[in-house]
Amino acid sequence: MSHLILHCRPRAWLMATLLLVALMLAACQAIGKGDGAPASQNAPSAASTPLVLAAHDSFAIGEEVLAAFEAEHGVTVQVLTLGDAGAALNKIILSKDAPLADLFFGVDNTFLSRALAADVFEPYASPLLAQIPDNLQLDPEQRLLPVDYGFVNLNADSEWFAAHGIALPQTLEALTDPVYKGLLVAPNPATSSPGLAFLLATIDHFGEDGYLNFWQALKANDVLITDGWSEAYFEHFTVGSGGAGDRPLVVSYSTSPPADVVYASDGRTKPASVNLFLPGSAFRQVEFVGVLKGAAQPELARRFIDFMLDTPFQNDIPLQMFVYPANPNATLPDLFTAYAQTPPDPVIFDPAAIEANRERWVQAWTDVMSQ
Repeated sequence: MSHLILHCRPRAWLMATLLLVALMLAACQAIGKGDGAPASQNAPSAASTPLVLAAHDSFAIGEEVLAAFEAEHGVTVQVLTLGDAGAALNKIILSKDAPLADLFFGVDNTFLSRALAADVFEPYASPLLAQIPDNLQLDPEQRLLPVDYGFVNLNADSEWFAAHGIALPQTLEALTDPVYKGLLVAPNPATSSPGLAFLLATIDHFGEDGYLNFWQALKANDVLITDGWSEAYFEHFTVGSGGAGDRPLVVSYSTSPPADVVYASDGRTKPASVNLFLPGSAFRQVEFVGVLKGAAQPELARRFIDFMLDTPFQNDIPLQMFVYPANPNATLPDLFTAYAQTPPDPVIFDPAAIEANRERWVQAWTDVMSQ
C-alpha cells in the first residue's frame, strides 16, 4: 500500500489517504458494540462461522432467549438435531474425529458413562455450577454439566379411560391384564433415553430375574414400541397426538401434563392426561451438556454453557422442554407448578451400574421383544 502511495500524484495521494482513514474508522466501529462502546476484552470475538449446538430432537428454547445470546456474542447459533438421545449420542461418538458441532446437549444419566468413556467431551468448570445442586452433578471431572432433570413415568389419557369405562391401572403388573391390551406405547430403550429409563425402572422393580417376564407379558398384550419419545407421544398417545393416536397410555414424564395444555388445539386450560405413579415405575433423569473435543468454537461453546445454566435460559426450560430446570434460582411458570408433579419414590440408578449392565440388559430386552 505504501509503495503505491509513494508513486501517486499529490491529489491522488490525498484521496488515498482519506480513504485509508475512513476504512480505519469503519473498522473501529465494526469491532465496537452497537452503542459505540468498546467490546469487552473477556468476551469472545464475533465468530466468522456459527456456533453449532447438537442436540436430541426434543431440545427446544425460545427464539428471544436464543437471540439474546447471539446479540451479546455476535454469533449465529445453529441447532443440529440428531434424533432421540441414544441415537444422537451414537452420531456424536462416531464423528469424534470430525465433530459435527461445538457442543452437545442431551446426554442423560442412562447414557452418561457411555458418553464419558467415549472421550468426546472437554472438561469445563463453569462458574454457574456453584448454583447447581450437587446431587445433579454426576461427572466429577465436569465434562458433562447438568442442565435439567425430570421423572420418566406413565401418563394416561384420563378422559379416554372415563369415556370407555375402564379404570386406570394401579400397578405395573396390571399393564399385562387383557383389559389394557393394545393401550400402551413406549419408546425403545436401545435408542431412547426415556425408553431406557423406563426399562431400568422395571429392572429395579422386578429384578433381573423377573423384568424380562414382565416385558414378554407386555408384548403379548400388544405394547407398541417406537424409536423415540417424540414418536410415542406426538403420534400415538391420544392426548399428545390431538386424538389422532389410539394409545391412551404412554411412557413419558411427570411434567408432561402441562404440555397437554400448551399444545392443545381445543383451547383447554386443564390437562387431559394424568400421571400414573405406579409403584416402581418412575425414574429420575438428568440431562447434560458438554463441549466437544475438536470444537471449532470452544470458547463460545463454554460461554453458551454458562448461558444454559443461568436463569434466563433456565426460566425458559419448563414450558419449552417440559422438564425441571437444574438451577433452583429459576422461576417455574404457574402452569408448571399447577400440573407438573414429582413422584414420591423415583428410582435413582448409579451411572456406573448402568454402564456395567446396559448393553446386556438392552440386548436381552431386544431378544425378547423381537421373538
